[in-house]
Amino acid sequence: MQPFTTLGADARVSSPSSSRRPSSFRIRAQGFTLVEIAIVLVIIGLLLGGVLKGQSLIDNAKVKNVIQQSTSLQAAVNAYQDKFRALPGDDAQATAHVPGTSGNGNGDGQIAEYQLAPQHLALGGFITGSFNGSTDFMTSAHGGAVYVFNDVVAGRGGNGIRFDNLPDSFAEQIDAKLDDGKPDTGAVRATGPYTNNGSIVTRTAVFF
Repeated sequence: MQPFTTLGADARVSSPSSSRRPSSFRIRAQGFTLVEIAIVLVIIGLLLGGVLKGQSLIDNAKVKNVIQQSTSLQAAVNAYQDKFRALPGDDAQATAHVPGTSGNGNGDGQIAEYQLAPQHLALGGFITGSFNGSTDFMTSAHGGAVYVFNDVVAGRGGNGIRFDNLPDSFAEQIDAKLDDGKPDTGAVRATGPYTNNGSIVTRTAVFF
């Protein structure tokens, strides 16, 4: 009789079933299937779509803000003129009308003194902010400077409100909403065609 022995730690027991393991048990090759890649691409597309939609909403909000600022500023200039019978910046008696101002205008009806205009409006309580009358200017929602002054744009001159450094897409939308959508006609004009990032100028007949 053969003596009974105990299998060591390194011993292996094989059986018919283990030696004939079905091929479905094979280790899966690493990598992505077409379905997984398609899912990833869909997710990326959704994320990009969300980013673009979010940027569009931000841009639309800025356009509305610029339009609102233009309307409010026109109303402020009109109110100043109604109260003092003079234009802000051009007011020859500004030191009496709005104490604390840096100086008077020459009263010729043209706002060449655009540095003083925002200061006169602010000291008179028609707009908010603090302006030194020389180097401080209003800014738009897009970050460009905003001026109230006399200028000639696209063949039309007069006192107006100018928004500098607006993207052409912004300028075109503003023109379309407020006027005729053309850069060189109507009440809203630009310093260049809307394909060249032209600054937009909002005109108001009450200033002429």
